[in-house]
Parts: sequence; C-alpha cells; structure tokens
Amino acid sequence: MKDLVEYIAKELVDLPDEVSVTEVEGDQTTVIELKVSKDDLGKVIGKQGKTARAIRTILSAASTKLRKRSHLEIIE
Repeated sequence: MKDLVEYIAKELVDLPDEVSVTEVEGDQTTVIELKVSKDDLGKVIGKQGKTARAIRTILSAASTKLRKRSHLEIIE
C-alpha cells in the first residue's frame, strides 16, 4: 500500500524527491501518512479535495482486495 500511494503522489507533484510516505500498522487498520512539500500540497489535495478523495478510493479498493483496512492521512 505504501508503494502505491508513493507512486501516485510522485506522479502528481513537481518535487517528487520531497514525497515521503510512512506506514503505521495498528491492530485493525493501517494508517498511511503522506507528506509533500508545501508548494505541492494543493496538487495532492485537489479542488475541494477531489484528488485526495480519489487517492483514498484507490487505496480502499486495493486494501479490500488484500482484506485489510487502510486510511490515508495527508500531513502538512
């Protein structure tokens, strides 16, 4: 899941070297934290959060296929 989010984020931003993704595994849910540069934050979130929602939908579909739960947090 971490690699999937990292790939998507790097394709969206202007500074792909500043993209960092960490994975925090809990008992039932895995939290994936995405951190990008301040200049690229708007590109990852998108207008009215549509891009972030789309990334979360892809992550949810991939997680369901693996029978896991994942949640994406975009860190400022």
